[in-house]
Parts: sequence; structure tokens; C-alpha cells
Amino acid sequence: MAENSSEDPSAEAGPEASDSVSIPGETKPAIEEAVEEAPAIPEAPEAAEPEDEQVAAGDDAVQSDDAGTSEPADVALGELTLGEGAPADESLEPQTSPMIRGKIDRFGIAMGTGRRKTSVARVRIKEGNGDLVINGRALEEYFPVERDRLNIQAPLRATETLGNVDVWVSVRGGGTTGQSGAIVLGIARALQAMNADLHSQLSEGGYLTRDGRMVERKKYGFKKARKSFQFSKR
Repeated sequence: MAENSSEDPSAEAGPEASDSVSIPGETKPAIEEAVEEAPAIPEAPEAAEPEDEQVAAGDDAVQSDDAGTSEPADVALGELTLGEGAPADESLEPQTSPMIRGKIDRFGIAMGTGRRKTSVARVRIKEGNGDLVINGRALEEYFPVERDRLNIQAPLRATETLGNVDVWVSVRGGGTTGQSGAIVLGIARALQAMNADLHSQLSEGGYLTRDGRMVERKKYGFKKARKSFQFSKR
């Protein structure tokens, strides 16, 4: 029994323990890892620039920086203003002459043609005592309604020529409303032809603009332009 207890403890420890036990007199070889060194890359020799070229390049860089950032001292900078500018020269603005639709004949009589609805009026004006004749009759006789008379005299009043010119009118077609409107346009065009300076006064009053409103045409199946016959469900 004593022999068993005196056995080598390394036998009971197992193979792992036996491996870890060092044997006197023996030396383990040192394990060295092979390290592969990368071959050294030869460096390219730097091209040495001549000192003169380096100095010249440095001077050029300094000059370019100075040119981009600095300005000569003798150049005065103008003041920067926002929302202010030089006044516009009125003489440079394009000036358009008004279109004159009337004309003056060889005897110095101004003529103008006016239209309204289906009426056409041919007007002749010259300097005189203020006579106004329509189709051979006086204004009060031809237009008994005061509204029509005031409309016809409106362009003469606007230009302050009422009583200073004689007006002859030949009008055809339409009714009293259409004829009065045509006469107004004809008088305005004749006055503009006689004196171009009256254009602004006539234009502001709207006497040179033709009223393009016309009677709407009758449609098939209707009694008038939009009025239809009585509808019967049964």
C-alpha cells in the first residue's frame, strides 16, 4: 500500500500534467516566427528647381494675389447705393405719334367717318360760326331727344370748339342711337385731323374709340337671338 502511495504524482495527473512537467537537463528550442521584410522601394530623386525659377514663381504668385485682392490706391471706389439711380432721361423715351384716321381735303375741310351698329356717318368740319347740320336739317330738328343732342356735342365741348366750327353730317342706316354714336365718332376723327393737338382731350373722353357692340344674330328655332317660343309639355 505504501508503494502505491509513493507513486509518481505525475502518473495520476494524466497526459496533460506530464506534458507540463519540465525535465531537468533538457532545453526547449526557441520557436522563431519568420518575418518577411518587404523590399524597400527606392525613392525617386527630387528634381531640384533652379533658385531663379523658384523666386520668379514666388513673385508671380504674390503679384496674382495682390491683383485679385488689392486695388491701386489712386482708384476711388464709388459709393454703393441701393434703390437709387440716375434719373431717366425723358428725351430718350420713344414717342409714338397718334394714329389719325381723318383727313383734310384740298379745300382745307377736315373729314371723318364714324360707325356704330349699322349706322355710318360722314362728317365734314371747317372753321365757322357753329352751325351743325345733319342730312340737311338742324340738330334740334333731326334729334328731338336731348340725350342724343348732348352726346353729339360732347366732343366739341371737350375740345372747346363748340360755336367755332361748322359741322355737316351725312348719316345712313340704323336708328337714333346708332346714328348718334356714329356722328360722335365721325366728329372726333375730323377734329383730330384738323388739329392733332386735340388728340389727348378726345382720347381721354373716349370719343376716338368705336363702340363695337352689335345686335346679336337670331338663332334657328328661336323667336329672337335668345328668346324662344312657349314650351308645351303635352
